[in-house]
Amino acid sequence: MEALVDIILLVFLVVIAIAIVRMTDLLAVVMLSGIYGLLSACFFVVLDAVDVAFTEASVGAGISGLLMLAAITMTGRKEAPKRHKPFLALFVVLVTGGMLIYGTMDMPYFGAADAPVHQHVAPRYIHDSMQEVGIPNIVTSVLGSYRAFDTLGEVAVIFTAGIGVLSLLRLPRLSKKPASNEATEAQMHERHMVVRIVSKTLIPFILLFALYVQFHGDFGPGGGFQAGVIFAAAIILYTMLFGLETAQKVFNPSLVQLLAAVGLLLYASVGVVSIINGANFLDYNVLADTSLDGQHIGILLIELGVGITVASVMLSIFFNFDARRQALHNNKKPKGEQDVSRTL
Repeated sequence: MEALVDIILLVFLVVIAIAIVRMTDLLAVVMLSGIYGLLSACFFVVLDAVDVAFTEASVGAGISGLLMLAAITMTGRKEAPKRHKPFLALFVVLVTGGMLIYGTMDMPYFGAADAPVHQHVAPRYIHDSMQEVGIPNIVTSVLGSYRAFDTLGEVAVIFTAGIGVLSLLRLPRLSKKPASNEATEAQMHERHMVVRIVSKTLIPFILLFALYVQFHGDFGPGGGFQAGVIFAAAIILYTMLFGLETAQKVFNPSLVQLLAAVGLLLYASVGVVSIINGANFLDYNVLADTSLDGQHIGILLIELGVGITVASVMLSIFFNFDARRQALHNNKKPKGEQDVSRTL
């Protein structure tokens, strides 16, 4: 029965992937991408990779779709017509894919008991992590303690990506703020009254759930990555319903960008404190009187830094997308470029 579920999910994934490649309506592509992410999350749940499924559901089926929708408002809803046949690119992709598949022939079969990873690494994590780290969730133990330096690199990559996007999308400061159309805003408020009221009711619960995921990652699926995305998604929902100006009055963009750096610095500072206390970088055993208490404190702090950085980077990217969209709309786009902000 489990094999049948796996086959059905894989078939759906292949069909959706082919549909995404063939479609020219970018809005439909974004919708299908969200469905693809949701099905991938279901597939990971079947494989008992609940933490990975949680991340895929929040990122692949959640925040990624919102960011792509914001991008579509600037690029247009329809894909540009093809001016050439990409046979060379297709050939390179096929050759590269064939080489990668050929390279996996010498690897042990998936789940094989005699695979090297199952001889030393996996048994060590499974049998000794509770005594060494003291956290029931082995995934959190691996990511937050055993591989803490690698996770620091991932957070640095997210921060760097955010800096790159902000550099590309940043708008020059305007000396005079464009006047808003109060009549249009009032009309939008009346048109989406039910949606706004329901969303205002749900947003506090979404934020509360994000905090639960943030501080419950030691005992169940979750952690800073998932919590940061969920927290950012709630604020982005508020922005989409009430406008960028209203959201920026509540969440100052400069403060949000500062928090992105603060989260990364908090993570790295835990390692520096470990060195000052005579241990290795990101060795939490010296942060408290007992090694287990030190592990709990260290993982709590670095996960908090991850959550702050992820949420701040996601918000900064969306704020800049929305600000550039409004700037393009105010400057009146050329007739050849379709404005889909009304459609979305």
